[in-house]
Amino acid sequence: MEQTRSGDRPLLLGLVALVGLALRPFLTGLGPVSPQVAATTGLGMQGLALLTLLPVLLMGAGAFFGPALQARLGARRATAAALLVLAMGSGLRLVAGSGAQMLGSALLLGLGAAVVQAVFPTIIKREFPRRISLAMGVYASTMMGGGAFGAQVAPLIAEASGSWRLALGWLALPAALTAWLVARVLPRDTRPARAAKAAGLLGWLRLPRVWLLMACFGLINGGYSSSVAWLSPAFRELGWSAGASGGLLAVLAVGQAVAALLMPVLAGRRPDRRPWLWVCLALQALGFGLLAVQPLAAPWATAFLLGAGLGGCFSLMMLVALDHLPDPAGAGALAALMQGGGFLLAAVPPWLLALLHESRGGFAAGWQLHLAAVLLVGLLVLRLDPRGYGAATAAGAPRPAPAE
Repeated sequence: MEQTRSGDRPLLLGLVALVGLALRPFLTGLGPVSPQVAATTGLGMQGLALLTLLPVLLMGAGAFFGPALQARLGARRATAAALLVLAMGSGLRLVAGSGAQMLGSALLLGLGAAVVQAVFPTIIKREFPRRISLAMGVYASTMMGGGAFGAQVAPLIAEASGSWRLALGWLALPAALTAWLVARVLPRDTRPARAAKAAGLLGWLRLPRVWLLMACFGLINGGYSSSVAWLSPAFRELGWSAGASGGLLAVLAVGQAVAALLMPVLAGRRPDRRPWLWVCLALQALGFGLLAVQPLAAPWATAFLLGAGLGGCFSLMMLVALDHLPDPAGAGALAALMQGGGFLLAAVPPWLLALLHESRGGFAAGWQLHLAAVLLVGLLVLRLDPRGYGAATAAGAPRPAPAE
């Protein structure tokens, strides 16, 4: 890889922020305008759930083939191509008139986000070896900030223009612009084949640690996917307007962004990330508990606390995965596999909440389900002691190819 001058680091950090911003608005913008989407396309509760479930499923599946795609194309071209696919998915929503077209757009959007999320942690560890906590915090926080932006802007555009298609489809423009900037700014990869040797994902599947990381990441992000899909509709059922419920989802995403930036910096002072993970899990437990029992008691504070717990856990789990190995390709492969299994697991809860809503007549049982998941992750995190990282990845983990 060509060396990047130190003066280019702020530019690269800005590019990290732009890539993060592109990865969530298409998910969070959907909830506030879901009644209009349903009225136009005929999608019911489970059909609307699929618009979130399919992208998250693809984020999981894509993490398995993302490193292989990176090995073939290189990180820069793989990221730029994936962002163009994101642009195509949003562009399709400008003309979507049926449930099938909306599902097709969800497939494209999930595929694009999947490849970016699989490839980009490797780039972050490679380009910011001494500032990885800061760079990962920027990436995760802007990802969550993009979610806040999508949730707030979509209902405003829909109300001003009278078109939910424009509210969702305009996102094609920033995604395409970010793809162009990635192609222009990101340093070139000169040895993608070596990354492939270091990222043999099948070797990781023999390791119990991989399954532990998948479980923790999946259960945490299941709370995110359910919140994105159903927090706004849940409050619309309680009498809130589209704008107000979208604002609530935006507050959740702001909480995510703040914690996703701050938690890695705070946790960066010590190699053991678990105390901060437990803080974030406690915030999630408080948020889901309030949603289940008293959703109208303090909805704005509840959304912010829940978002802080979700965003902090996301960025900290990414750091934990990257901490396991020193070389960027191997650490990136482990992070990709954690995301792969984790997002496959995280795709299920929005559909489960739709089923529970139909059988129970409300969302309380679904929020209780996520509260139980948070408590389970709190127990699983006990095993993420950094003193055991070497032993946990020693048997069967792929190693970097020797220097030529």
